[in-house]
Amino acid sequence: MNSKVQSLRDFLASADRIALVEVAGTKGSTPREKGAFMLVSRAAIFGTIGGGQLEYMAIDKARQMLFSPLEGEMSAKPTEGVLSEGTARALSPVDPTPPGSFAATLPSRGRGTRIAVDEVRATLDVPLGPEIGQCCGGRVEVLIRLVDAALAADLVAAAEAEEAHLPRVYVFGGGHVGQALASTIALLPVHCVVIETRAEALEGMPETVETRLTAMPEAMVRNAPAGAAFAILTHDHALDFLIVAEALKRGDTAYVGMIGSKTKKATFRNWFLKSAAGSEAEFARLVSPIGGDTVKDKRPQVIAALAAAEIMTALVSHNATSSADHQIPHGRVMAG
Repeated sequence: MNSKVQSLRDFLASADRIALVEVAGTKGSTPREKGAFMLVSRAAIFGTIGGGQLEYMAIDKARQMLFSPLEGEMSAKPTEGVLSEGTARALSPVDPTPPGSFAATLPSRGRGTRIAVDEVRATLDVPLGPEIGQCCGGRVEVLIRLVDAALAADLVAAAEAEEAHLPRVYVFGGGHVGQALASTIALLPVHCVVIETRAEALEGMPETVETRLTAMPEAMVRNAPAGAAFAILTHDHALDFLIVAEALKRGDTAYVGMIGSKTKKATFRNWFLKSAAGSEAEFARLVSPIGGDTVKDKRPQVIAALAAAEIMTALVSHNATSSADHQIPHGRVMAG
């Protein structure tokens, strides 16, 4: 399993000079929230602050800092504009774009855009209006800093803390739908675990997905943390029933879903109430078929897309009712 934290470490180790581009403040409607960040090296990018011209502007400024921080023409230019609050940084006009950056794709900065620069950081205060080709209507302050060893360590520590608190999604079954669902969920801010009784069914899973081979998959339900989501879609209906029953008897789950038809759900209900000592209240928490039945398309990729949206909605709703003490803020430790 290649975690997202490891991907961050790999990127930080991939270049000798890297800039952190972070959303430091927002007003009104904006593409990303405060604390969203990306890393920019001379040749690559890690993460996003929302895309569009705002991101191109930030990348361009970051690469100018990476190639020639306060050298030559930049340091010689007279100051102009407005100083950022609480700083003595000089504002400079847009600097010549170094080789390999994005000047050809950039629009004019537009009225109201402010750029503050010093040796190791820059601040962009950008109105998201038609002048830059974005019509969100809000305003974004972007902080750009060169990454030193201390900041790199902070980034990794924050990512580790965030990853430790990611919601858990357990996918039981690595068949066609299981593979598609794991690939879709791997793109989301969750920790996905695929559980199987067949070793060959775990082959080809995304690198960021954890896999477990076990003869007793129901034990994974008992050991899962509170607030987890369970998607049950094994190759065996009897095994599905056993796993679903274990999940429904937990009162702290965010989502319990089972693949199948209305007939399968009715058969499960009859078994659950009569043979598994289940209750109607517990059964009512079951989502089946996963992904709903509005879209009449049984292709694995379609089911996976619908189920992933359903699972993510359930996780967000469940987490919204949790204590704020258990939340990891998006801002982490980097703003400032």
